[in-house]
Formats: sequence, structure tokens, C-alpha cells
Amino acid sequence: MAASSTIADKCMKAYNHVFNPSLFKGQVAFITGGGSGICFTIAEVLMRHQCSTIIASRKLERVQQAAEELSKVTGQRCLPIQMDVRKPKEVVAGVQQAMREFGKINILVNGAAGNFVCPAASMSFNAFKTVLEIDTMGTFNTSKAVFDEYMRDNGGVIINISATLAYKATVLQCHASAAKAAIDSMTKSLAVEWGPLGIRVVGIAPGPIDDTEGIRKLAGPLAESIPKRIPLRRMGTKVDIADCAVFVASPAASYITGDTIVVDGGDWMTAPNDAEMRLESMKSLL
Repeated sequence: MAASSTIADKCMKAYNHVFNPSLFKGQVAFITGGGSGICFTIAEVLMRHQCSTIIASRKLERVQQAAEELSKVTGQRCLPIQMDVRKPKEVVAGVQQAMREFGKINILVNGAAGNFVCPAASMSFNAFKTVLEIDTMGTFNTSKAVFDEYMRDNGGVIINISATLAYKATVLQCHASAAKAAIDSMTKSLAVEWGPLGIRVVGIAPGPIDDTEGIRKLAGPLAESIPKRIPLRRMGTKVDIADCAVFVASPAASYITGDTIVVDGGDWMTAPNDAEMRLESMKSLL
């Protein structure tokens, strides 16, 4: 998505609390990719449960505008940080800035990601590398920095935003499938190693989510037909994912770690995956 002088996402006009509205009072969440899309809504819903947040992105203007919108609507603190998750020094500096401001990070949401539609045969070496650097390395870099600065001694919850792409080798998504499969594996490894320290690590794998840049980029002209193939017969919403994040971060999920929760209405089990068909229908995006 191109940078813009206006915020890409607006807060909801109303929100129906499933959990106690004061569930995260006194807690702090660090969210990468929080300036737009699914992670913007995750930030909003956590804040509507009285959580303070830090939202981080490479584009400072985006997170500044997003933070202003989030704070205005929810009444909670939101700190915008410019940070490239691919660069460990920037990540450490961003986490240290958050610690100076809040003194703690109870919840980490690793949501920064990159993706595009491309056949593997047409993909450049650098394009493949870039997606893994943002998604996989970014998840590790931020998790390690938050672990070192706070969670090693205090525990916490790490939520890794994944995808169902690798479950059946989704065509035109070799790069993102590899990146998300690595994140799922990392979720398990970190859960086992850091569990004794009181750290839970859980993945969330969204399916097709309406009104997101991801669905616009990856589905294109196929978007209108998606609900027909999903067992629950509707597209997901950003709130569906945000409410799952609230559950994962809450005491209701206190015995869940190492798993990746699929939130897709059953889509990955029924979605067509024919390379020739998808290539033909998505020529305009390639």
C-alpha cells in the first residue's frame, strides 16, 4: 500500500465486548504492523479493553496518524514507533523506547508482513528473500528483543500472525508460504524453550479477511466468489482476528501455547488451488 497523508484505517463506530472491557487494564502491548489492516484493529480492540499499546512500522507518518486515531477513540495511550523489523538494531532501539515509556511489555503481536502474487518461476531471488526477512526474521528479531528487555524476567504472551498458505502448498505464494511455515515452527520452538519462564507463544492464522490490503492484493477479481467456497459462507472480518487475539492474550487461554489457531471459517479445507485457473484469473495482478 502506498504511503498516504491520510490514515488507511479508521476505528469502529461501535464495538461489542465479548470479554470484560477492563480485561487488560494496566497492561501494555507491542504490535508490529499496527499502523494498518488487521493489526490496526488488533491494537484498537486491545485498547478497548484498556490496554496501552505501541504500534511499530517502517512508515512513521502512518503509525503517527494511526496512534492519534486509536487514542482519540479509545482513550488509551498509543505510542508510534518507526522501526524496520528486518533490522535488529532498529528493533532493539524501538523496544527500548517502549520500555522507557511504559516500563513493561506484557503482550507482543508480531504482525509485520509482506506479500504479493507471483509464480515461483518468475520470482526474483531478492523478492523471495525480502518476504522471509520481513515475516520470519522480523518475528524472531522482535520476539528476541522483547524477550531480552522484559519477558525473560517477567513472562508474557507472544502472538505470531501466521497464515494457512502452507497447509496445502498455495499456488503463487511460495515465498509467503515458506515464511509463514517457518513462523509456525518458530512458535512451537519458542513455546517449548520459553514456557518455563512464564511466556506463552501462540500463532493466529487468518483466512480471507474482508476490507484488507491483503485480500485486495491476493484475491483481486476472485474476491467476490470467495464467500461461496467458505463453509461458513462469509468472509472474515478484522474483528474476528482481533477478538481471537484478545482471547489468546487473556487468562482464558492460560494453558494454550505452541499452537497456531486457524481463524478462516474453514476456508483452507475447501479453497480451490489450481495453478492454471488462478494464473488466468489473476493476470491483471501479475
